[in-house]
Parts: sequence; C-alpha cells; structure tokens
Amino acid sequence: MGPVVSPPSPSAIPESSSNVLIHQKSSDYGPSETSDGNQGFTERPAIEVLVKPEPDRTVKRKLKGIHLFMITINGTLGTGLYWRSGQILEIGGPLAVLFSFVLVGLLAWAVMQCVTELLCIWPVPGALSVYVGTFVDHELGIAVGVAYWFTYAVSFSALIATSSALMNFWIDQSDQGLSVGIVYVLIPILMVFVNAFGIEVYGLVEVITGGIKIAFLIVIVVALIAITGEVFKDPFQYDADAAPDWGVALLMSLSIAAFAYVGVEIVAASALEAKWPEPRHRPSPEDPAAESRPTNAETLIGRTVKFSAIFISVLVGVAYTLSGMLVSLNIRPDDCALPHLSWVQNTTACKWYSDEDRSHHKNATSSAFVVIAGRSNARILDHVFNFFLVFTALTCANTNLYVSSRSLFGLTSRLDGGAGQPWVLRTLAWFGRTNRRKVPLRAMVFSAIAFWWVPFLQISGGTDTNTPIGMFIEILAQMGSAGVVIVWACQCLAFIRYYHCIDRHRHALESRKIAQVQRWNYDRSDYPYRSHGQPFLAYMALISCLFLLLVSNGAALWRSFNILPFLSAYLAIFVFLALWVCLKLFRGAKWSFEDLSDRERVIKIIRHLHELRAGST
Repeated sequence: MGPVVSPPSPSAIPESSSNVLIHQKSSDYGPSETSDGNQGFTERPAIEVLVKPEPDRTVKRKLKGIHLFMITINGTLGTGLYWRSGQILEIGGPLAVLFSFVLVGLLAWAVMQCVTELLCIWPVPGALSVYVGTFVDHELGIAVGVAYWFTYAVSFSALIATSSALMNFWIDQSDQGLSVGIVYVLIPILMVFVNAFGIEVYGLVEVITGGIKIAFLIVIVVALIAITGEVFKDPFQYDADAAPDWGVALLMSLSIAAFAYVGVEIVAASALEAKWPEPRHRPSPEDPAAESRPTNAETLIGRTVKFSAIFISVLVGVAYTLSGMLVSLNIRPDDCALPHLSWVQNTTACKWYSDEDRSHHKNATSSAFVVIAGRSNARILDHVFNFFLVFTALTCANTNLYVSSRSLFGLTSRLDGGAGQPWVLRTLAWFGRTNRRKVPLRAMVFSAIAFWWVPFLQISGGTDTNTPIGMFIEILAQMGSAGVVIVWACQCLAFIRYYHCIDRHRHALESRKIAQVQRWNYDRSDYPYRSHGQPFLAYMALISCLFLLLVSNGAALWRSFNILPFLSAYLAIFVFLALWVCLKLFRGAKWSFEDLSDRERVIKIIRHLHELRAGST
C-alpha cells in the first residue's frame, strides 16, 4: 500500500494477523458442489474475525444520545443563519428566504436518510470515508475523508475570525489588540484544553452550550415576533445588480443557504464515541439456537445515533425557515444595512432606515438580526443579540475542532506506521493514535493549528474582499461549504451502490445468514433503520447535490464574470477531483468503481465492515 490514508481494501483483508483474533462461532452456510454438479449451500462451521486494534488507536464509547444531539446542534447552528439569512433576503427577497431554506433543508434530510441507514449498521471511525471507499471507490473514499477534514479545520479558523468581526460591534478599530489577543490566541487554546480533557468532559460541555444555544434561538424568535413590523409587500423583490431575474436570484440563494446546513452530518463523526447500548435481555446459554438467531435490534448502536441522525435536519430546517421569515417581516430587502455581495457593482441605490441609522451604521456585513434589534424600542437588544451571535460562533468553532480531529483520526487510525513503512505513511499513522484519556490529541492539535494563521491575515488585510487577502479568506471559507456538499453527494452515491448491492445478492446474504444487511426481510429484527423512499430518494438527493454544486454555485456568474465567485464556487470541486486523480495515479489503481458483482467478495466486504465496528467498541 502506498503512503496514503485509506480504509483497508476489502480484497486485501487478512485471514489472520497479529492484530486480529480468530475463533470459531456458530454454524454458517457456505457454497459447495452437490452430487449433480450444481452449486448449492451446505452448513459448515464459520469463522468470525474480530479486529483488535492497538489500545492507543481506540477511543472511549461514552457519548449518549443527548450528547450526539447537542454536538450536532452546536456544529449546525452556527453563523450561517444569523449572517446568511440577511444576505439571501437582499439577493432574492422574502420568497427566496423561504424557498432556499426549505429546499436545502429537504436536501439535507434526504442526504441524512442515506447516511443514517449506513451509520446505524456501521458506526466506525471515519465512517463517511469508509462508506465511499467500500461501496464506490477506494481512492474516492480517501478524497472524501480529506475534504471532510479540510472543511471543519478551515471552518474552525473561519469561525474564530467571524467571532472577532462580531466583537467589532463593541470594540473600536484602535483597540483591535484586545480582540486579537483574546479571540485569536486565548480562546483557541482554551478550546484545545476543553477537547483534551476527555470525551466525558467534552460531552458535558456540548450539552450545556447546546442547551444555551437553543435557548438563545428561542429568545431571538420570540423577540422577532414581538417587534414584527410590516408584512413584505413584494415577495419577488430581488437585487437586479446581482441577478438578471428572480429565478437566478433564487439559485444564488440556494447556494448561500447550503452554508447554513453544514453540520447536519456531524453525528457520523461523533458516532465512533457513542455508547453501545446494553441488551435488555440476553440469550440463554441453555438455548442451543441462541447464537444463530438474528441479533436483537435493541443491542445495536443504531438505537443511540438514530434520533440525532434523522431529526436534526428537520429541526434545523424548521428553525432556519421560521427565523428567516421573521427577518423578512422586519427589514426590507433593499435596506442598506443588509450585507451585499462584495463583487457586485451596485447601480440601484439602497435605502437607509433613518438618518440616525446611517450615521451609526458600523458594518455593512453585520447580522440582520442585530440590525433589527437595534431599531427596536429596546435599544440594549442589539447588544444582547450580538452576544448571542458571538457565543454561537465560538461554540460552533469548538465543535468544528472536535469534528476535524475525529475526521483526521478516522482517516489515520487504521494505518500501519511500523518500521519499514514509508516516512509519509509513518507520519500519517502518528496522527491516528490516542493519549491515555483515549483522546486523539495529536490529530486535534494539528487540526487546530493547520489554519490558525488565517484569522491573523485579517489584521493586515481586513475583511474587504476587494483586497487579495480578503479575497483569499473568503474563497477559503466558501471552499469549506462546497466541500461538505461534495461529501453529501458521495454519501448518496455510496448508499445507492450499497442498496443495489445487497438487493442483487440478497439470496446469498440470506443463505449465509449475514446479519444486519437483510433490508428486504421485515421478519428479521436486526436491521436498525430503513430510510424512506429508497432508492428514489437517494437518486434525487444525488442529483440535487450535483445541481447545487454545478448550477446554483455558478449562478452568481450569469450576470457577469468575476474571479471571486468563480473560485468560491468551483475551486473546491477542482481540488477534490485533482486529489482523486492524483491518488489514482500514485497508487496505480484501476479507473473503475469497486466491483460488487461477485457475491463472495460482497460477503467479505460486509464481514469486514462488521469487524471494523466490533473493533471500535
């Protein structure tokens, strides 16, 4: 194997090694030749191979359902809603806010239906990478893992920079040293310490901060309802300088709304530390058929991850849609206080709320929520809202650090870094180890410092995207958003191939009594979750992801070409494809997807995934 990060190839799964334990289990079924020369099935003893990874390559399974829920909430409810809703309103008007949050929310739900079904069966380290590498393409799985790590590592730094920008609401430009010292240096160090204390402490912190964040959102919604002004008069109003018509403005809004939903899949990264539920009843030793029965669904970890994986996208979609509509009822789309696209040459004059608002306007990119609060009778409300936003950004950054560290750990924890291996492989394997608290500290520290330098660029270059530094920061942040949609598309493709694979080989899987993959057999109780409307839903989600990446992201170029929206939309795609091609060339791999036509190979693949799951407990 070359010096790259990858899930083990199913064709190279060893029958035995120093890191696995082989023992006899119950009877199984295998192929044999009958007396008439036909292929048949006869009962024979089975061998179960349980992966036993090294102690410093495992994590503690201590997270309960509430922890998974709050981690995902903290990672999803970030600044996307509070900053992007105003931008969508300015571009496409009130109806664009409604349609964009609803449509992208439906897409996120469809993607999570696919991810949840696989995750409930195989909650393994680097799950999103493993699914793609197993059922689609080995090198594509590596690229997905790298893209996912990059997204959350760069988002960690971007949120730190956003927090500093939000603090400018209180801090004058002459006092930037205080903001830099606290936000750029002290807070990231504190986040590293919080993550390093162990998963029990981190899980508790996420539950507390997640509860506070939900309470803040409720307060904001109630306050917006209380101060609601007038209903919008023109729902199809749009920025004519940014888009030639309302349809194009809606496409641009869909791309912006996707940023707000980044994080709904975080449960797949945290599931490797989810607590495995104890069975409510165990088979009796006196029952000779106990071991050959299907595994009771209550013993599956799917019971722990299912709620968060299924309903987070629904809850977030409702919260985003409701909040976005309330913003539309409190501020006009042509208000000068709303954030504008930096590359658009404005020929249509915007409107100021009042002369006082014009004189006190500090930052044209401030949140629409803060602007609305500042114009209410409760003048202190804008300071309260801005504090909510700072808290939201920092807690989201803390979660992104966790996700990026677990993503890197999942990519590297199965690598062989022993003597004789290439130095690149040994270096990568070094990040796949945990400390005595079972925390992947090396992966976490590297994820924290990988893009730590990005916020410091704002000190000299500011946030103006007309400058090279400002443009670079904006493109880097947008690449993270596009990277997650790429990962979503690959998950849909992985589920489609998984679905057709088990359907094609259903007879062999049933005859061999392969557990937890007999989706079609409703009499078995060991299939943890059947997603709705499959495989049609997966196909629609895949097409929608590709549409979002290729069409909606490029809609900003339809009025006129500009390098900033072009790179923001397509650079992540170019880099991802280049990485995939380079991995193919470097490894000398075939230019084809994984072969899932052979039933023996498929059974071997599924058993290997079961072993990965067992080895991570």
